[in-house]
Amino acid sequence: MARYTEAVCRLCRRENQKLFLKGDRCYTDKCALERRAYAPGQHGQGRSKASEYGTQLREKQKAKRYYGVLEKQFRGYFEMARKRHGKAGENLLDILESRLDNVVYRLGFAMSRAEARQLVLHGHFTVDGRKVNIPSFLVKPGMVVALKESSRSLEKFKANIEANSSRQAPKWLDHDVANCVAKVVAVAAREDIDLPIEEQLIVELYSK
Repeated sequence: MARYTEAVCRLCRRENQKLFLKGDRCYTDKCALERRAYAPGQHGQGRSKASEYGTQLREKQKAKRYYGVLEKQFRGYFEMARKRHGKAGENLLDILESRLDNVVYRLGFAMSRAEARQLVLHGHFTVDGRKVNIPSFLVKPGMVVALKESSRSLEKFKANIEANSSRQAPKWLDHDVANCVAKVVAVAAREDIDLPIEEQLIVELYSK
């Protein structure tokens, strides 16, 4: 299974934007972007004027890195979005939001999407009562995502739930906090996705 294994703080510096890939650390002065607010590498501090293609590419890379998806899978999601009714860019974001690891993160069970991916892989969650350990599993309206009964007493989940107690689940998830259960009530609307992504630039890039 392919995945990015290098230092993730370099990704935030490359995009010159916090992608919140390391959970708590991103909110402290230990954040690499706070310390070195320039692109990594020998020429990171040099000035460069982005072309139209460069701007579109950076937007695609940013979206991929937010959700922890590599190129082949991301391209597959775009093709899936393009075939759906509606705007391809919004469809793409809806598909990315419906990944199980993202849902786990949105519900506050994990401090980052990378941690959510690991927790799903370890089999801590069920969908409609069945264990699902595939982070890329796409949930649909009507499905119920739950933290396994045997996992609710683990200190890791108690700490994460407490730390994320002020985080509101998006409107498309009906979250029962007390029972660690959520029902998918709708597809994710664009206004419910709080990430600074200009999806139209991604559509333009793939349409060349």
